[in-house]
Amino acid sequence: MRVLTDTNIFILREDNSVVSENLQNLLRILNKESVTILIHPISKAEIKKDKDKDRKKVSLSKIETYPLLESPPNPIGDNEYLTVVGKPKNSHDINDNIILYSVYKNAVDFFITEDRGIHKKASKLGIEDRVFTLDEALTTFEEMFKEFQPPYPPAIAAKKVYNLDVNDEIFDSLRDEYDGFDEWFIDISKEGRDCWVHFNSDESIGAVLIYKQEDDIIELKDKTLDKKKRVKISTFKAKKTGFKIGELFLKLSIEFALKNNATEIYLTHFSKPDDHLVELITDYGFSYVGKNRRYEDDVYLKELNPSKEDLKHLFDSDGPVKVAKTFYPHFYDGTEVNKFIVPIRPEFHHRLYVDYKGRQTTIPEFSNEFIIEGNTIKKAYICNSVRINMNPGDLLFFYRSHDVKELTTIGVVEKVFIDKNKEDIIKIVGKRTVYTNKEIEEISKKRTFVILFIMVFHLPKSIKLEELKKANVLKAAPQSIINVTDKYITIKELGDINGRFTFD
Repeated sequence: MRVLTDTNIFILREDNSVVSENLQNLLRILNKESVTILIHPISKAEIKKDKDKDRKKVSLSKIETYPLLESPPNPIGDNEYLTVVGKPKNSHDINDNIILYSVYKNAVDFFITEDRGIHKKASKLGIEDRVFTLDEALTTFEEMFKEFQPPYPPAIAAKKVYNLDVNDEIFDSLRDEYDGFDEWFIDISKEGRDCWVHFNSDESIGAVLIYKQEDDIIELKDKTLDKKKRVKISTFKAKKTGFKIGELFLKLSIEFALKNNATEIYLTHFSKPDDHLVELITDYGFSYVGKNRRYEDDVYLKELNPSKEDLKHLFDSDGPVKVAKTFYPHFYDGTEVNKFIVPIRPEFHHRLYVDYKGRQTTIPEFSNEFIIEGNTIKKAYICNSVRINMNPGDLLFFYRSHDVKELTTIGVVEKVFIDKNKEDIIKIVGKRTVYTNKEIEEISKKRTFVILFIMVFHLPKSIKLEELKKANVLKAAPQSIINVTDKYITIKELGDINGRFTFD
């Protein structure tokens, strides 16, 4: 992206004012995103005409670090353009017309100026959406380059690395594995590197994931991976076990990468025999691609934009469940799988989907406690239902009953169990379920339906019961699981499901 900047913007930096602060923020954003900031040669020539030598020297010093727009187009001979902008009144007007012509002819993407006359001309030309004041530019680029943060439970905090204690026990093993760990920690602190962290009750670190966005090559021992926009998981460590924090971190990382338009996500790791982390990440599509050239640790990478051909190839060889795991959160939604609406009571929805919009946080969560089943990607749902022909790969649309009365979430069936006793159900669901032993005992007194599934994501647009009825998807609020295969296209449209994540 190329942004032309009027020199009057830079001259404002001399003032100790809010405008100057806004410019500093704008430049920080543009520099971080590697946006090319350009100065028009005529703008520089105008400064050189300043008779105040001291002011001229200062002004020129403000723009010397920015390149000039190369071979800028000249409007001489473009009668249509000159007619619209009007006859120039003076040399300053002529220069404004030449500078604005660079936007008009698409030599640059945007132009930032405080000159109201230029803004009026831009409006006449129909390019006013590409010509900003400083405040407009700051607002626009802040929104354009805003880093998306996925919703995370209260037990997780988003922190800067420099706010962590480098001497915390959780870093001891990393210090043993990596020579120069402390120097590296200082470097990433200076970078302002981000992390997600869980603190124990004594303020020690129970789990931490340090990450960064990058656009660089990956140097392996035997090859080099091309430059791409990636998210690198620099550190992935959980000392606190049994809470499915690994799955939670993985979910947050993938969602963060997707929302910030990364094409791949990767991490480096010194693998060990029976390595739990390797088992976890490979289950969700991370593949070993080689050894890091510098440290010789293993590099695991996940493709976030698989082609339809890759998805179909895996589907043909291993089926829809393998697709949902390997290319999570992509899924197969073609005719070979059925689609079901599954009603779920608010109290169970609350525990199963801790990141759902508008959810009220519980008191234990404020004390850094986890709702374990809320951390998982693989979840379990138990209900009393009539016998339904449900198979692995089928799609589930969870309908939150009683209060909001809307379809909220998509899942892919992994396994289905019917008519199991309490002991068997407990063994099957493990820590995936939202139900207590007592609740399982009560449910298992009737015909029991146990569904193990992979949560894909919440619907971009939840679908209210009234919408479902109006679209003839439902006649009334569902009381049990309903097959809606023939209504899926309608649900897909109403829920604004992005076809990027589906294939048939």
